[in-house]
Amino acid sequence: MLTIDQATYDAIVAHAKRDHPDEACGIVAGPQGSDRAERLVEMVNAAGSPTFYEFDSMDLLQLYKQMDANDEEPVVIYHSHTATGAYPSRTDIGLAQEPQAHYVLVSTREHGNNDGPVEFRSYRIVDGEVTEEEVAVVAQLSSN
Repeated sequence: MLTIDQATYDAIVAHAKRDHPDEACGIVAGPQGSDRAERLVEMVNAAGSPTFYEFDSMDLLQLYKQMDANDEEPVVIYHSHTATGAYPSRTDIGLAQEPQAHYVLVSTREHGNNDGPVEFRSYRIVDGEVTEEEVAVVAQLSSN
């Protein structure tokens, strides 16, 4: 199960709506081995595409160096789908290289960047196997 605080959830949804009709993408880092999604890092979709996302390789390298220096890891890797549901595509599955991460998809297909609900779902993707998991949105992460 993915437990995420309301502020991070809202920020991911806002990023997805803001970048629509292009796909948005980003990472939520947390302490290594903790499964705590604590630090949202919005990334630029280097592909600038409504059907594909790609992290800028230099931005991603810098982020991984920063996470390494802070003893962090990617807890959530997220992106949006603008014309389809919030389910990983074959491409998404092929790109999934972090077996411990939660892969969050936000579908903005119904309302685009206008007010209205989005589809927000989380998956584990390990060795090409996709497993949907429950998402718990809490006011704030507990301190334990």
